[in-house]
Amino acid sequence: MLLSRYERMIARRYLLPGRSEAFIAVVAGFSLVAVMLGVAALIVVMSVMNGFRAELFDKITGLNGHAVVQGYAGQLRDWRQIVEAAKATPGITSATPLIEQPLFANYNGRVEFAQVRGMRVEDIRNNPALKGKEVIGSLSRLKPGGEQVAIGSRLAESLGATVGSKITIINPAGAATPMGTMYRSVSYTVEAIFEVGVYDFDKIFVIMPIEDAQTLLLLGDAVSMVEMDTNAPDNVQQIVAPLVDKVGKSGQIVDWRQMNRELFEALQVDRIVSFTVLSIILVVASFNIVSSLIMLVRSKTRDIAVLRTMGATRGGLMRIFVTVGTTIGALGVAAGGVLGFLFITFRAQVVQFIGLVTGQQVWDPSMRFLTELPAKTDPIETIGICVMAMIFTFLATLYPAWKAASTDPVQVLRYE
Repeated sequence: MLLSRYERMIARRYLLPGRSEAFIAVVAGFSLVAVMLGVAALIVVMSVMNGFRAELFDKITGLNGHAVVQGYAGQLRDWRQIVEAAKATPGITSATPLIEQPLFANYNGRVEFAQVRGMRVEDIRNNPALKGKEVIGSLSRLKPGGEQVAIGSRLAESLGATVGSKITIINPAGAATPMGTMYRSVSYTVEAIFEVGVYDFDKIFVIMPIEDAQTLLLLGDAVSMVEMDTNAPDNVQQIVAPLVDKVGKSGQIVDWRQMNRELFEALQVDRIVSFTVLSIILVVASFNIVSSLIMLVRSKTRDIAVLRTMGATRGGLMRIFVTVGTTIGALGVAAGGVLGFLFITFRAQVVQFIGLVTGQQVWDPSMRFLTELPAKTDPIETIGICVMAMIFTFLATLYPAWKAASTDPVQVLRYE
């Protein structure tokens, strides 16, 4: 919107009202703050939601892959052929055999539920979800047949175990004997304690070489599943489709959406609801801009009439008041962007401060699934939020600007 020199001068004058119009300035200030808070809240909440999804996706698929071939009855005996067929399928970047079974872990009389996962040693060392996540010890110490394990940090706390401790893994489904089925219990030395950042994983996972897991679970040469990663997780169904016939009757293919459908659908619903609710703040801010501009128009009625008699056009007056309102909105949007960026950057400190003030644990990993508050800002989404705020602001200026342009100078100046 191009303004003439006198229009810019008047708009600048109306943006800085005098002492007699202090109340109008206060209302305009509240409008600016409301826009700022609305934009900041939307940027922060959407960034946190994006961070949640990204962190959960990275950590969950890091341990579970984008898709898995699950064997019927928990066993895949032809897993080598399935691995080769998966690696030969376009779009599949890796195929890893593994064993996973819920069992129990015991140490010094403490018994905890444990998810035992058996993996090839090279896969353990190169797994992106585990690599470099050791808190104590090293995953490189794990060797086949050495009766060695790595456990999650929360499980280690629950058991009271540390590196060098000998924990007992209990398999209720043991060998059949004349006296009935006898559970198996095998002692393992803890060689590493890891923390992947997902509370539920750190609470239950026990990692061991796949050969030890086969011995513990009496699987022989079989595995439980083959985990696959792809180069396009969002198109995983299309990528693994050619593998369905090759898997045949050995098992079924399940992708990450099916394994975690409820979780990601809940996140998506929360994201939409949060965006809708917080957008109301911007609507309220727009009403504040309407109020401040209407008061400004009423206080400047005589000035507007004089401008009309001096040749100011209706369009010029509309441009002046639209400029005043959109400038308030633009300043609020800019301030909101800065505030949102600062909040996201120092979110850990903000959470700690709120916890100190309230005396409550604001971020409980056992309830929030992740060990820390994540955030991932989408530049396109942020620009969209700013544009939406500016559109609301622009629409809010139209009615007051129209009222100003509709002022009849004859009626106003009749008794002057």
